[in-house]
Amino acid sequence: MVRRRVTILNENGLHLRPAGQLCQHAMEYDCKVEMVIGEKTYNLKSVISVLSAQVNCSREIELVCDGPEEEQALEEMAQFLAGDL
Repeated sequence: MVRRRVTILNENGLHLRPAGQLCQHAMEYDCKVEMVIGEKTYNLKSVISVLSAQVNCSREIELVCDGPEEEQALEEMAQFLAGDL
C-alpha cells in the first residue's frame, strides 16, 4: 500500500469532466485506487464516488493505492491532479 498527499489544482475542483478523466486513468490499473478526505474514503474508479466527495480547488486529499501496479497508479493519479497529464 502506498499513500501520497496531493492538493487539487484544477480551479473548478473535481467536477464532472476531470472526475471522469481521473476515473478513466484509475481504471487502467489492476489495484485499488482511492482518495481519503478526513474520515471518508472514495473509490477513484467510480465517477459517482468522486463527485460525491465534492472536492474544491486547493483541497488537500490523500491518494491511496493498494495492489499490483500501485506505485505507477499513485504516480499517474498525482500527476493528473497536479495538472501534468
